[in-house]
Amino acid sequence: METKFYSHGKLLLTAEYLVLDGAKALAVPTKKGQSLKVAEAKKNQLLWKSVDSHGNTWFEQEYEITSHQFLPKKSLPTQEENLVCRALQNILSKLRAFQPELFQQQGYSFTTELEFPRDWGLGSSSTLINNLATWANVNPNELLAKTFGGSGYDLACAKHSSPILFQLQKEMNPLVEEVEFSPDFQEELFFVHLNQKQNSREGIQHYRQQNLAKKQDWIKETDKITSEILKAESISTFENLIERHETLLAEILGMQTVKERLFPDYPRNLKSLGAWGGDFILATGNDAEKTYFTEKGYSTILDFSEMVL
Repeated sequence: METKFYSHGKLLLTAEYLVLDGAKALAVPTKKGQSLKVAEAKKNQLLWKSVDSHGNTWFEQEYEITSHQFLPKKSLPTQEENLVCRALQNILSKLRAFQPELFQQQGYSFTTELEFPRDWGLGSSSTLINNLATWANVNPNELLAKTFGGSGYDLACAKHSSPILFQLQKEMNPLVEEVEFSPDFQEELFFVHLNQKQNSREGIQHYRQQNLAKKQDWIKETDKITSEILKAESISTFENLIERHETLLAEILGMQTVKERLFPDYPRNLKSLGAWGGDFILATGNDAEKTYFTEKGYSTILDFSEMVL
């Protein structure tokens, strides 16, 4: 008997970094996500296969389930595959710590299938954690805390079918509220994949060094911007708000905005998403503006309606 689980991908639209200290973040689940199929296997055997968005197997391993660990049976040719192998060992061990009887009497075969390219940054890890937690009947936030860490907004997106406001609370489950975010001007919103992995450690380190009083002021400001974004009725209002957000985060992180760094002559507005890295940015504009990016060699451009659930 086979069971199947599914989680949506994610994009963080506001409150990046500040979400870790309790700011209200606007996040959206994406139309593309990841599925997990689970079937029974021989006792003490765990088979794992990961399939990418083109239907190709990009990771495969067999583990022996012992009383203390999950022992890989196959040697793997690349560093990346070995890192994935160890990460999976850790996740499975933490899963068993929450549910000690999980692997005692039964082996399993797991198959994951991604709907988006692995380098898009839409949550291949968070969708995996949510699917496994759902299968094992454990709290996904607790599993995340023991494995990859992070705020957990991505897990909330995995489980919801509409945009959300996400807010961390001390020693409690996060507050998650479904909200309406389908602006009349959404035809002038699109996402561009930068296709470059930027090391955001410098920004994170700079942020963590700031004092608490400053952070509280910044949180109030981003909360206000997020609230106004949800109410925005015109593209010009929306553009002003994302520009305010970008300016504030650039000041906090001691970094240039993505527009200053890569697209200073772009005629409309841009906003970094997530951890100010090399994944997607949000752009305002129409079809004419999209050619600006294609002429610069950016080939992955998705309309708001293509990306957001």
